[in-house]
Amino acid sequence: MPVWYHETYTEGIDTSARFPRDRYILLRERLDDLLGTGLIQILSPEPVDKDTLLIAHEQDYVERFLSSSLNPKEIRRIGLEPWTDAFVPRTMRIIGGAVEALAHVTRFGGVAANLAGGTHHSHRSFGSGYCVFNDLAICALLARDKHAYERIAVLDLDVHQGDGTATILEGEEGIITISVHGEKNFPFRKAKSDHDFPLPNGTGDEGYLLAVKESLAIIEDFSPEILLFQAGVDALEYDALGNLDVSQDGMRIRNGMVFSSLDRRIPCVLFMGGGYSDPIEHTVDAFHDLFMAAAESNALYGPH
Repeated sequence: MPVWYHETYTEGIDTSARFPRDRYILLRERLDDLLGTGLIQILSPEPVDKDTLLIAHEQDYVERFLSSSLNPKEIRRIGLEPWTDAFVPRTMRIIGGAVEALAHVTRFGGVAANLAGGTHHSHRSFGSGYCVFNDLAICALLARDKHAYERIAVLDLDVHQGDGTATILEGEEGIITISVHGEKNFPFRKAKSDHDFPLPNGTGDEGYLLAVKESLAIIEDFSPEILLFQAGVDALEYDALGNLDVSQDGMRIRNGMVFSSLDRRIPCVLFMGGGYSDPIEHTVDAFHDLFMAAAESNALYGPH
């Protein structure tokens, strides 16, 4: 399974930022155990071009971000402060990794992943919640308008609702958005996905996995030609921002449910999503489980 990664995913965030930047490099190091098996390969993304961003975002917002001209309020809304000189190129490489993963599965099938991203809080004209540009929305629109997919499913299992994805893709023909999330978590003003599954604090494994099962039934009925999977692990019981209290075993079951629903006909792009456990090792463990499940699924159902 190809996995796109660049050192700027970590290094592009300042060491004093509240965001747990080390999760990227720690997961990359943990994936070394899979490199020798042939289950994954690590690829370096190129920065996305500006025209691709304009598929989902307003030109004024894109140009002001690229020229480092956002105002202080806009910067605070995105977070990740203080921004480094590498923050803009970091953002462009993260979106580039998602776009390259989409192109790969379009050509070869199977599963491909970006070791970052899932930036579902970004809206057309502003960023929010650690998200500058919306890689899910960009890839969904590219899948339809460039790669000629007619039915695209966006499955978001991050504990935070994919509000930006929902607003950007609202009413877009051939694309459905599904979000399983905490009802009392960020964003506190929810958008409207095509299918929302808001869950109360303390839901735990049984209720969470039931919502995942229902979301997968919707996807099966829709019969998508491609799945875009935002696979945040912040529903984990150890997560500082989660509150859903899902066990690590529950997260593993979730991963298995999603990947076992795929077959050779349905390529999948995996977006990393959120994870904020303290200590961060719990998040890294959960992401390692996720990428292992994705790689094993790709070995079974991917290109041969």
